[in-house]
Amino acid sequence: MRLDFGSRLAAVAITAVTAIVTVGQTASAVPAGGDGKPFLGPLHTVSTVASTVPANGDLNPYGTALVKKNTGDLRRGDVLVSNFNNAANQQGTGTTLVQISPKGETRVFAQINPDRLPGPCPGGVGLTTALSILPGGWVVVGSLPTADGTSATAKAGCLIVLDKHGKVRETLSGKGINGPWDMTAESHGDTTDLFVTNVLNGTVAGGGDVVRRGTVLRITLHRHDDDRPPTRVATTVIGSGFAQKTDPAALVIGPTGVGLRDGTLYVADTEDNRITAIPDAVKRETSAGTGRVVTTDQHLNGPLGLAIAPNGHVLTVNAGDGKIVETTPGGAQVAVRTLDRSGTPPGAGALFGLAIAENPDRVYFVDDATNTLNLLSRS
Repeated sequence: MRLDFGSRLAAVAITAVTAIVTVGQTASAVPAGGDGKPFLGPLHTVSTVASTVPANGDLNPYGTALVKKNTGDLRRGDVLVSNFNNAANQQGTGTTLVQISPKGETRVFAQINPDRLPGPCPGGVGLTTALSILPGGWVVVGSLPTADGTSATAKAGCLIVLDKHGKVRETLSGKGINGPWDMTAESHGDTTDLFVTNVLNGTVAGGGDVVRRGTVLRITLHRHDDDRPPTRVATTVIGSGFAQKTDPAALVIGPTGVGLRDGTLYVADTEDNRITAIPDAVKRETSAGTGRVVTTDQHLNGPLGLAIAPNGHVLTVNAGDGKIVETTPGGAQVAVRTLDRSGTPPGAGALFGLAIAENPDRVYFVDDATNTLNLLSRS
């Protein structure tokens, strides 16, 4: 998201766990109530795991997904990261997925050639925050491509499906997929539901004005017992009317992070600076609009990445100030941590995707200011 990397690019050579710093907590005036203790309570230390910059120089890490099971080239405990920019720092042109171990060992899981895709992906490849790992090691990543890094050339893109060895096997496009920006997934039996935010419905034509046409799709996939990639069987609009606009620094601003808890889909409504909730997200057949407002303003400052903590609370990272915020399903903002203080204003434009690991509890997050994968932990 941040474009003015300047001297920060020197940090891309980091290849091991370094630069441990302690970050403080800004206490919320709202108690946790009956929703349990804050997940962030004991987590105070930020450390750098590794650079996210591969050999081709891709920058601007966006998506973050934790590998939960050994399969193919995927190793349990590793983190997949998608890059949105190319080496020239043009947004919407990144083509790499990087796999990073907890010890900082890094390898390229996939480098996707936009000229050799097995199906349509309008505009090409520019990998977004939409990144999920499905049973069987199928990896799904969003693409919101541009021709030259500017929003004027942004195209609808697609979802790209790769196998457990990083080979692209299919693309999912059309039927409402229009600038897939972030995603979460839930699997049950041989079915997986992808919940995808889309930020290009009339946005480019809006020329920087707010256009309230952002959507959330539920895309249902059928997974096969053999080596065939999943088959799309249904696409349903379950959320609509979200604010979105083009932005010269961020390319586009619109509904970003999503997380599912007990059938409710929580959405980081970035432009309106709030978290909303879409009820019955797995079963509903109609749009809930922008859903119920869970919380707004206070410690939120352009929420982007979103994940559900083990205690059921919602974690979001701010675009505006480098902080992570913990919110209960009832709307109480119960904990805040500063993850990045660089730049002016401090931390602005640094954070995007995040992923939660347990035993022990910790949060992986990408930092666009340093092009690194970082860790928030107890020590």
